[in-house]
Amino acid sequence: MLSVNDAQAIILNLVQPLDHQRDTEVVDLLTADSRILATPVTSPLDFPHWDNSAMDGYAVRYQDVQHSNAENPTVLEIVEDIPAGYQPKSTIQAGQAARIFTGAVIPAGADTIVIQEKTRREENRVFILDAPKPQEFVRHKASFYQAGTQLLSAGIKLKAPEIAVLAAAQCPKLGVYRRPRVAIFSTGDELVTVDQPLQPGQIVDSNQYVLAALVRQSGAEPLILGIVKDDPVALEKVITHAVAIADIVLSSGGVSVGDYDYVDKILESLGAKIHIRAVQMRPGKPLTVATFPTTEAINRVSPHSALYFGLPGNPAAVLVTFWRFVLPAIKKLSGITEGWEPVFLKVRSHDELRSDGKRETYLWGKLHLIDGVYEFHKAGGSHSSGNLINLAQTNALAVLPVGQTLIYPQEEVQVLQLSNG
Repeated sequence: MLSVNDAQAIILNLVQPLDHQRDTEVVDLLTADSRILATPVTSPLDFPHWDNSAMDGYAVRYQDVQHSNAENPTVLEIVEDIPAGYQPKSTIQAGQAARIFTGAVIPAGADTIVIQEKTRREENRVFILDAPKPQEFVRHKASFYQAGTQLLSAGIKLKAPEIAVLAAAQCPKLGVYRRPRVAIFSTGDELVTVDQPLQPGQIVDSNQYVLAALVRQSGAEPLILGIVKDDPVALEKVITHAVAIADIVLSSGGVSVGDYDYVDKILESLGAKIHIRAVQMRPGKPLTVATFPTTEAINRVSPHSALYFGLPGNPAAVLVTFWRFVLPAIKKLSGITEGWEPVFLKVRSHDELRSDGKRETYLWGKLHLIDGVYEFHKAGGSHSSGNLINLAQTNALAVLPVGQTLIYPQEEVQVLQLSNG
């Protein structure tokens, strides 16, 4: 049985990111939010586009005002008003100034801005009451970015700040990676859909819904294949189809050691190489991870091999194994160049946390910021792998490593911060 860290290393080593030439598409900037940039972006524009003022005040020649003070102010003639968006007409000569506003183009001849708080105006004259620093409050052309150089690198997720930069750089269309395709199905004779009445012994299949939501939140495209009965022929048909259409396949159930757990045998019969069969964790011990030879994937939509995750059937275990293993795999596959790994924080525990110490144990709860310090509050109720009710509104998993059985209140605990972005 593999350790959690060894399992993560194997999975991330198996993931082959989308190809920057083959797996891309062009999108409009307005629809580019949360997409992964596939090609570096440059702009033909300098930032700032021209020398401009960072403050409201007066554009002056520094040599005219360098000795100014309240007792002996420099008096300058105002020759022009320059609002933002206006092209100056004058060249500032000795003894002259221009009234200027934030963002406005600095006129020729001027090299410094005196903010209005350090001046006094009388009609067309301005009194400089305090000497500025040379080139103070001047934003020089190309000081933020020089035209033709790389503006944004490939492999980054486009969020609001990047969208703003691209808009300012007049980049209306972008090359981004396509969304990874993730096939999802559940296995089990006992499963029914949400709109079916329950009979004795039956269970509503929540797994395909939670996995579809998690996949969408990760930026990938879920391909819902529904419920498959515990029938080897039906399972083989669905697995073959899933491997042909998806980059990642997620099945839930059928990977334990019961008489009706067929998934591993079917994978092997299809030529798959099984890399992981069980992980030393609670919940989530029964986990299958497999790959298929590309030579046998004749009808695949993508030339690289699909990565198969056979997740446990219990709903809490599905969530924990997705957060711990599947989400990092989707992130790496999506083309992001870094930051695939789960994010762990060391925080204070509000509650007593217990484990038998035999497996790495994950307890779900919520992080609260208290007096500037994060504190983990364990969710109330049972932490059984079959109980998903108390997972609602959680945002963190406390981790008790192998061999640790107890964490007292106010002691430090490592938590996995839950984020699908």
